[in-house]
Amino acid sequence: MAQTITQKIFAKAANRKFVDPGQSVWLNVDVLLTHDVCGPPTFDIFKQEFGPDAKVWDPEKVVVLPDHYIFTANEHAHRNIDLLRKFAAEQHLPNYYDVGTDRYRGVCHVALAEEGFNLPGTVLFGTDSHTCTSGAFGMFGSGIGNTDAAFILGTGKLWEKVPDSMKFTFEGQMPEYLTAKDLILQILGDIGTDGATYRAMEFDGEAVYSLPIDERMTLCNMAIEAGGMNGIIAADAVTEAFVKARTSKPYEIFQSDPDAQYHSMYRYNVEKLEPVVAQPHSPDNRATVRSVAGTPITKSYIGSCTGGKITDFRLAAKILKGKKVAVTTNIVPATVLVASQLENEMYDGQTLRHIFEEAGCNIALPSCAACLGGPSDTVGRSVDNDVVVSTTNRNFPGRMGSKMAGVYLASPLTAAASAVTGKLTDPRDFL
Repeated sequence: MAQTITQKIFAKAANRKFVDPGQSVWLNVDVLLTHDVCGPPTFDIFKQEFGPDAKVWDPEKVVVLPDHYIFTANEHAHRNIDLLRKFAAEQHLPNYYDVGTDRYRGVCHVALAEEGFNLPGTVLFGTDSHTCTSGAFGMFGSGIGNTDAAFILGTGKLWEKVPDSMKFTFEGQMPEYLTAKDLILQILGDIGTDGATYRAMEFDGEAVYSLPIDERMTLCNMAIEAGGMNGIIAADAVTEAFVKARTSKPYEIFQSDPDAQYHSMYRYNVEKLEPVVAQPHSPDNRATVRSVAGTPITKSYIGSCTGGKITDFRLAAKILKGKKVAVTTNIVPATVLVASQLENEMYDGQTLRHIFEEAGCNIALPSCAACLGGPSDTVGRSVDNDVVVSTTNRNFPGRMGSKMAGVYLASPLTAAASAVTGKLTDPRDFL
């Protein structure tokens, strides 16, 4: 029976030869991820349901990466970290990456990849909707609620319905002005924020496989913005090289069968696509950058699990080199590793950090920061009447702070170009 890659991973995790879309199965979970926002309530539910002295099913498979409300004076944020520390100590969790120590990593979805937890063919659940980012490694990754996560903590299993799959094929050679962010915003404009509800979004085509891992992560990251259960790209040599450089753990590569059945299929030629933004206040409110060019902005924000990886900053540096920003521009590396790469990686004779500093940007410590607003002292947080161009993933009212602000979601190229001019600007004007 022909199956998609997502079906095959479900079948493996359910100890079956094949599974059908719509069928519910018990999945054996390879990794459970949580962080400082959802970790404490998950741990409370676990103790309530399994007992105050219960032990997690496998400490090696629980990964706790605080990242959301880190560099703040907020006492509630600090209490959440204390609760993570307490549970990690009680359960002897080896994969707890504590704040204020040399183990702190930063944004969980990027750190998972850096630390070698993303393995082709495996099943990852996380208490964060953007856990679908990990699908870039040919694995199943999906966000869940705290109750489901608590159940996994106690059993290592989860009852899940096999999703239908949608296929998005990108053909052609990627132009220098186009990024993975433009591709996923294009899709969102076509299918809407509920267009893939509880379905797998499978990405394919020569343009997709020409992308580095960072960009593939961006593509899968925003599957949830279409309601998708997961985003996924089959592993190739690029994936394997990345994984093998970080871990010696075994993995299994799956590919969709040529005659697998899909809910729907979409095909694009990237050479005919343009840079796009999502206008306020929804990720599917797509417009070409040229159609809204000249719209004044007050801030530019380059960061998050979607747009704070080293590839994003390489793209931004191409625009910002030798320029000055006209508005407040926040550079927020996703992880400690990315922050160190800004210090060391060169572009045209200068480090990336030097380029950003010379341009007048603010460089923040690695965390989620203003992607989801955060406490009042959060770097980059929007205020009333702000108009922000951002490489983040959501632009609902209040998402980045003030409900009276507007957020345009964009690629790092568009965010950098707009920072220089102080208004929405097509990156082709600089390239």
